[in-house]
Amino acid sequence: MSTTSAGSPGSPETPEGTRPSPNIWHHTETYEVENRAFDPDGLVEAAIASVLAGGSWAGLDVLDLGCGTGFHLPRFATTAASVVGVEPHADLRAIAARRTRRLPHVRVLEGTAQSVPLPDASVDLVHSRWAYFFGPGSEPGLAEVARLLRPGGVHVVVDNDASRSTFGSWFARGFPEVATPAAKQAFWESVGYQRVPVLTRWSFGSREDLEAVVSIELPAPVAGEVLADLPAGTLEVDYAVDVLWRRT
Repeated sequence: MSTTSAGSPGSPETPEGTRPSPNIWHHTETYEVENRAFDPDGLVEAAIASVLAGGSWAGLDVLDLGCGTGFHLPRFATTAASVVGVEPHADLRAIAARRTRRLPHVRVLEGTAQSVPLPDASVDLVHSRWAYFFGPGSEPGLAEVARLLRPGGVHVVVDNDASRSTFGSWFARGFPEVATPAAKQAFWESVGYQRVPVLTRWSFGSREDLEAVVSIELPAPVAGEVLADLPAGTLEVDYAVDVLWRRT
C-alpha cells in the first residue's frame, strides 16, 4: 500500500536509492493490522501461484524484494526450498528477522531493489508487493531482477489498481499525482509484463482498525472525507489490485 513516488531519496537509516514507505515505516503496528485484513480469501496468492510452473512456489528459491516486516516470508517458507527477504529499513528488517528466526531456510538481508546482495541467476521467484515497482521509474530495479532470476524464473509485482473498486477510488482521490492506471499499464506492457486483475477486499475485526488503516494509507483530508461517508458498522472494503508478472 505504499504511495511513494519514483526517485524518492533514502534516509540516514536506509541505503542510498531507497524509496520511503511512510505507512509501514511510521505506523508499523497499524500496517500489520492492514496485512492481516487484506485478501482474507487468498485471491492474490492464487493469482501468483497461477503464473508459476506447477501452480505453486514449492521447491523454488524465493526472494521477497521489499519484504518490510517479513509478513509474507513464513507463508513462502511453508513449501519453498529457500526464502530471502530483502529490506532497506533497519527496524523493519529486524522485525522480519525475529519473525523468521526459527525458519532455518529463511534469510533477511539489507538491500534495495536496485542492489540485492545475491549472486546472478540465484532465484526462481521474485515477489514485490507494494514496494518500489510502481511503474515508470522502476527500470533500475527491473534490471536487477533480471540479473537475479534463473532462466524460466518469474517476477511478480502486486500493486494498486486505481481504476476500480472502493479503495481504488479512494487512492485516486488521495494521490492524483501518481501515474494513471492507463500509464502504468502501458509501462508494464512495454517491459514485457502481463497483468492478472484481482478484486479482493479488506476485512477488519473492528471499526477502529479500519479507521486506523485508512488514516495511514490516505492523506489526512481525504481519509477524513472517506471515513465520514462510510456507513457505521462497515468492516469490509472492496479492493482491486494488479498482479503483474514476467517470466525470463
